[in-house]
Amino acid sequence: MSQHSAFDLRILCVLLACRLVPAPVSAQSLTIPTALSGQPPAGVSVRQLTVDDAVRLALEQNLNIQVERFNPLISDLSIAQARTAWTPAVSTTLTTTGRDSPANSFLSGAQDKLTNGQFSTGVTFGQAFPWGGSTALSWDSSRSTSNNVFSSFNPTLQSNLAFQYVQPLLRNFKIDSARQQLLVTRKNREISDVDLRQTVVSTVRNVKNTYWDLAYSLASVAVQEQSLELARQSARDTRSRVEIGTMAPIDIVAADAEVAAREEAVIVAEGAIDQAQDRLRSLILDPRTPDFWNVRFELTDVAPLQVQLINLDAAVQNALSIRTDLQQARKTLESNDIQLLYARNQTLPDVNLEVNYGLTGLGGRQFLFGQGFPPNIIGQIDRGFGSVLGDLFANNFPNWSLAVRLGYPIGFTPAEANLARARLQYTQSQTQIRNLELQVTTQVRDAARQVNTNAKRVETTRAARELNERRLEAEQKKFTAGTSTSFFVFQAQRDLSQARNNELQATLDYNKSLVDFETVQETSLGGGSGSVTVLTSGSTAAGASGTGTATTTTPSAQGAQGPP
Repeated sequence: MSQHSAFDLRILCVLLACRLVPAPVSAQSLTIPTALSGQPPAGVSVRQLTVDDAVRLALEQNLNIQVERFNPLISDLSIAQARTAWTPAVSTTLTTTGRDSPANSFLSGAQDKLTNGQFSTGVTFGQAFPWGGSTALSWDSSRSTSNNVFSSFNPTLQSNLAFQYVQPLLRNFKIDSARQQLLVTRKNREISDVDLRQTVVSTVRNVKNTYWDLAYSLASVAVQEQSLELARQSARDTRSRVEIGTMAPIDIVAADAEVAAREEAVIVAEGAIDQAQDRLRSLILDPRTPDFWNVRFELTDVAPLQVQLINLDAAVQNALSIRTDLQQARKTLESNDIQLLYARNQTLPDVNLEVNYGLTGLGGRQFLFGQGFPPNIIGQIDRGFGSVLGDLFANNFPNWSLAVRLGYPIGFTPAEANLARARLQYTQSQTQIRNLELQVTTQVRDAARQVNTNAKRVETTRAARELNERRLEAEQKKFTAGTSTSFFVFQAQRDLSQARNNELQATLDYNKSLVDFETVQETSLGGGSGSVTVLTSGSTAAGASGTGTATTTTPSAQGAQGPP
């Protein structure tokens, strides 16, 4: 090869290299693409979305929130059902009877068969009271007929009015099963409100994090496409060099392998976008929405970078006071207080005060008998039903009773066993709550530490990106001067792309950690950090029935002062 030809070849290589190398990159701030370039596929509708819009849609349409909103309504019905224990009850009866019996006494006269008939009606009113007492008021009337000649009344009209009141004096005085059920149901209603708030807080956190995940996926595709374009440019450069004889043909294989790897990265990144779109769609839209699966979100918010100062002590105190799982624990222990109060009450003697008062009236056709035996009927007096009621209201024939009934088992009772077990379980629950309170504090501290760590990551990744930009500028100048090769230039470009991706990830992680730090003060990020034993009616009411116990668990955390 002549000297002139060699010079022309060097000039050609320099021109090709200059054509392949992009312009120098200056330092720039991080930008996050909010949507893929190009037109959406046919049948796909694009919807612009901000973070606030996503949260608003989730509060309106998220299925988990909609399901949880039914629980307070169901609890309201449970309270109404518990109140029915004091609903008055009225019952009425209508009875007619007939009886034929053989005459078995000389008092039956000459009759061979005695016939008796009766028609009676009755009304009973009963009600239990919230202070443990109960009352019953009953009124009945009857008309009886008989063919017995010795019957003083035939037909006989009779009416009775009876009143009864029973008041527990020890057991079931301060609390009974009905009041216990109502109080526990009210606590469950309060817990259902806390559960709803917990679902709302967790859903808002998931929506925000999914929004930023989608933003990162969109930006990641842009970075991977840029890397793919660099690999394709490198492959074209390699083929040009092979054609002019400055590189070996085997180098084309390495360049094509790099292109294939970058294409795979783009495919994976695009799949991540579809997954993030589906997750966000399921969080903020109702499946009944038209074209539910054909909506594509175009994000209009960029990940802000606003470094915030963290007041750790205030955050811990805030979490211990308002976290939903801690509120659940407090209300659960309040419910356990009610259960223990009932269990203690069931160990008391069963002392009841009973008051009974009754009135009676009698009427019908009364026969007047003369002297001798058998007596002769010498007259009759007819007293109608009005006279019978007159006897009642005039209080002509009263009867009353006052009694105190005492019942006390001998020996160790099931109620005492249930009370002892309930106290041990309550003490165990308080110990568990102290442990959960420690875990809550640890969670808040971890979330705060993550915020600070990600803030430092943003600073370091920004510095790394700026250094990689300066390195690429240097490699471009060296390549132009002929002191470097295209391999080092493209390596610097790939490193810059990775540095930009790292800065993007650090920025999004910082914003997500702020969301988590805000959320962890209101609810658990993991759906509960432990369990607290909940006393059920089976473990306390068994004092009267002698049945076993049952326990359940709830994620919670802060203790409350229990009964002695």
